[in-house]
Amino acid sequence: MKGSYLSDKFFSRLETMSLNLKSSLSGYFGGKHLVSTYGQTVEFADFREYQLGDDIRRIDWNLFSRFEKYFLKLFTDERQMQVQIFLDCSASMGKEDPQKGAYSIATAAALGFLAVHNMDKVSFNFMKGETAENPYGTIVGKTAFFRAIGDMEKMEFVDDSDIEACVKNCPDTGRNNGLTVIVSDFFTESNWKKAVDYLCYHKRQVLLVQVLSPQEIDPSYDGRVNMIDSESVDISDTKNMKLKITRSMQKAYEEALNDFREDMKTFCSKRGVDYISISSDTPIEKVLFGELLKVGIMA
Repeated sequence: MKGSYLSDKFFSRLETMSLNLKSSLSGYFGGKHLVSTYGQTVEFADFREYQLGDDIRRIDWNLFSRFEKYFLKLFTDERQMQVQIFLDCSASMGKEDPQKGAYSIATAAALGFLAVHNMDKVSFNFMKGETAENPYGTIVGKTAFFRAIGDMEKMEFVDDSDIEACVKNCPDTGRNNGLTVIVSDFFTESNWKKAVDYLCYHKRQVLLVQVLSPQEIDPSYDGRVNMIDSESVDISDTKNMKLKITRSMQKAYEEALNDFREDMKTFCSKRGVDYISISSDTPIEKVLFGELLKVGIMA
């Protein structure tokens, strides 16, 4: 039976935090994210000389009386960010380890809460096969958010998912208007790197959250075991096999996993993409207030 991380206490801890956008933003007006352009907020930013066609209502007449020149008041501009969260719903994310699934849902929910709490829009896209299901549409406001979260806890993790296809088939990727988060273990045969490149091409800020179970990080198998692929639908699949686990095999697995994570880190670093790899037995507060703060996603 999987536990649940989602409670009033869990979300109340997040109310002092916000999502931090590192790049420029061309989203909708009405948010809380300051951008480099000037806008219509009440916070003063600068002056500039009047040019033909400017709105005369923005002329500062006090400066005109002193310098006999026309100057305009400029104000800061704030935009609303579009946050897209892709959650891997394949069997490896929670079929055999329900707690890993619950942990992944909680991570996605926490990032979604930070979005709506700071007046941003959020959508949850559940990756199943080649399709990213979005049953809640674009969520604005906490009422719609908590209604969606209550339903998300019933999520089932089955079969496999194609991260590349799910991201590319999403009808509302957006362009230069926010953050895309992919929550997965990335144990997939699909080309997740092409999905990241696709998002970077659309000038999305990208965060990859790799969730692994303690057994996946440090397996404690010994002797003869039946290795069953949790995403296989056919018991005769060649991925399923009987093996005698030796110390050398465990060492080889550890090295392969480290190489895989290092490859992800290097790939993301070259593209300005944020990446964290976490274990599902790590206190989730440590992830939210530690790892995400460290990479600059939260502020």
